[in-house]
Amino acid sequence: MNDTAGRLLPLDRLLTMEIARVTEAAAVAAAMLRGRGDEKAADQAAVDAMRRELNKLAIDGTIVIGEGERDEAPMLFIGETVGTGNGPAVDIALDPLEGTTICAKNLPNSLAVIAVAPRGSLLNAPDVYMEKIAVGPGYPDGVVDLSRSPEANLLAIAEAKGVPVTEVTACILDRPRHAALIEAVRASGASIRLIGDGDVAGVIHTTDPDETGIDVYMGIGGAPEGVLAAAALRCMGGQMQGRLQLNTNEKRARAEKMGVSDPYRIYREYEMASGDVIFAATGVTDGNLLEGVRFYPNRIETHTLVMRSHTQTVREVRGRHYDRRKFGL
Repeated sequence: MNDTAGRLLPLDRLLTMEIARVTEAAAVAAAMLRGRGDEKAADQAAVDAMRRELNKLAIDGTIVIGEGERDEAPMLFIGETVGTGNGPAVDIALDPLEGTTICAKNLPNSLAVIAVAPRGSLLNAPDVYMEKIAVGPGYPDGVVDLSRSPEANLLAIAEAKGVPVTEVTACILDRPRHAALIEAVRASGASIRLIGDGDVAGVIHTTDPDETGIDVYMGIGGAPEGVLAAAALRCMGGQMQGRLQLNTNEKRARAEKMGVSDPYRIYREYEMASGDVIFAATGVTDGNLLEGVRFYPNRIETHTLVMRSHTQTVREVRGRHYDRRKFGL
């Protein structure tokens, strides 16, 4: 929504709780299939539930970060419109099931995630990889920089914290592509927390290192997850940089169609998610950040974080849902 001068106005705060209901529905749908070993079925259930709830909202929404591009995803694709059309024009970044493998194996930290911001506020990027580095609040601006080596970034974090680098822990996705990064981090003296999936949660964990033990997130993951993580940091505080991995002509062409003119550009968190951002995440499986969905004979319980950058408010919502029919159960 814009004022008469064309400036982006804050979103209606009532939308904050409406967005939380969207992630609750997706989390419940996915949780019905956790531990079943079927990633596609769990993801499809979460997609269906999230799309159904989004179309109930009084918004004119466009998905800029979604399940894929139009030719690859049957629904919630990049460019799809959602909502009733009667409401603020907003961009939407979403991951109905962040950590599909985690959910299929019933491992920690699977989430349903969404970010909403005024039209033009979220980076419109193709579904490619993104190199990322992120730290939580309390550091001087520029403490980390993708143009520096991993060792230099870790030493800068240690100096800012006033501790030796041996007391710094980096969170990295456990992937073969990170072999050199892992070697460099260990050579610096820092420790590593390897995770199998779920890099949105990994970035968010940097915002509370005393609780999570994670000081910095490093490595290459999905660009959609990068934009979602940047949205969360806009609400919780912290710094993040991301660089799209446009290493083929086809990827560069796709990105150019979406308005990405510089394939080597390093984006800051406020460039990936600007304006008044609303972010919500509901736990599917238990994790450091959120508890997973609980099923009881007479109710369903959910655990959600919902945040807003305009007010720098983070709410923890524990829902008890006694009417299972609203989840299609």
